[in-house]
Amino acid sequence: MLAQVPTPPPAPAPALDPAQIAVSCGAARVGDGANPVCVFVLEQLGPGAAEQVVANLAGGLLEILLIVVVAFLANRLAKRGIKRFVAKVREAGFEKLGALQASGPLAATSPINLQRATTRTETIGGVLRSITTFAIVGVAFALVLGVFGIDLGPLVAGAGIAGVALGFGSQNLVRDFLSGVFMLLEDQYGVGDIIDVGEANGVVEGISLRTTRLRDVYGTVWHVPNGEIRRVGNKSQLWARALIDVAVPYESDIAAARRVITEVADEVWKDERWSSRVLEQPELWGIEDFGPNGVVIRLVVKVEPGSQWDVNREIRARLLDAFGREGLELPDQRTVLMRGEAPAQPVATGAWGPPSGPAPPT
Repeated sequence: MLAQVPTPPPAPAPALDPAQIAVSCGAARVGDGANPVCVFVLEQLGPGAAEQVVANLAGGLLEILLIVVVAFLANRLAKRGIKRFVAKVREAGFEKLGALQASGPLAATSPINLQRATTRTETIGGVLRSITTFAIVGVAFALVLGVFGIDLGPLVAGAGIAGVALGFGSQNLVRDFLSGVFMLLEDQYGVGDIIDVGEANGVVEGISLRTTRLRDVYGTVWHVPNGEIRRVGNKSQLWARALIDVAVPYESDIAAARRVITEVADEVWKDERWSSRVLEQPELWGIEDFGPNGVVIRLVVKVEPGSQWDVNREIRARLLDAFGREGLELPDQRTVLMRGEAPAQPVATGAWGPPSGPAPPT
């Protein structure tokens, strides 16, 4: 059997002259302000290894610079494309609303406020730009790690495991994010809309991919996570309806009450101050219910979104005046009738009840 000859250890790198190190690190002589980092690297690596590191670093810097420039240009081009896409979507939406304004159900209304459509498209554009930037930066970062010779396999596997753990720990955050994305794409509501999301309802003041901020009638600001919104009632999308139930006593003239209600509603519709808010001629649907105090007559008015409450108040105020002029009573004014035989003579009562003896002489 042949004996195994041990491999001799590599020869140590020759030591550098301190004067040569000082000159290489930017100093005129030893101890004359040489860069300490440069001195440490040259002392540890030696002349050959140091030159190799510098050569590799120079080549790597060029590759990294190329990756950064390409990523920057790709990000700019992607943002420009998204901006054009959002502009086309906004123009298409404006043309659709214009068609509705010209010949659709909104033909007799004032010009439509396009702020909501603009806000929605800009929000979607911002989300797309953020996602694109994140993807491009992630790819560029992976390429830079490859330039330094780092094996991306274990890194990707570790990131996958960390992502699974993070997904289990932040399920609500992911649910809120996905709900916000679908909410924007489906145009469920926008900034300025009046919505009802269950426990909170009011005017939407801000929308993000995670939460919706709205303010109720009392001035309270509600921050609702998008994932917690199970259903949404939008009270200001395209058009709204002012619903007014007018109660009159049973003994009133129902035909006269219907006539007065119709006249008052038509006056509001033809009034210059309110004609821009009322979209169609008011409709009197008739008797809606038999209440405990009177007959309920229902009036409906199709109005601009968000104007139903103002129109309700105006019609109620005018109905109160019109009922007074026509002599029609409201059911809250009750008259109590006492039925039965009246006594032959009024009985005088004192502080302690009726007197026990004969009446005093007059």
